[in-house]
Amino acid sequence: MKRLRRITALVAIALAGLVATAPAEQKPLDINTATVEQLNALQGIGDSKARAIVSYRDEHGPFRSVDDLKEVKGIGDKLLESIRSQVTVASSPAPGGAAKAVR
Repeated sequence: MKRLRRITALVAIALAGLVATAPAEQKPLDINTATVEQLNALQGIGDSKARAIVSYRDEHGPFRSVDDLKEVKGIGDKLLESIRSQVTVASSPAPGGAAKAVR
């Protein structure tokens, strides 16, 4: 009986370890509402790029798509592709948001 309890305890510990090490499903970060700190947590986005994203958003309005991040200085195709699955544009941009004026 002691042996059975010991085996049961070891199995429970092993299963708990598996659950604890499983990657957590994380919702993509909305680039229209994210703070500098939240953006800074993304792989490849440091403090200066996070600040550049927020500054661009403040100056030009909300992003219409994730692809608009390419307009931010320091963010190119390679970096965008590496973070694409981690970011989203969930909030609706206001009319006249990040769209560029056509002249």
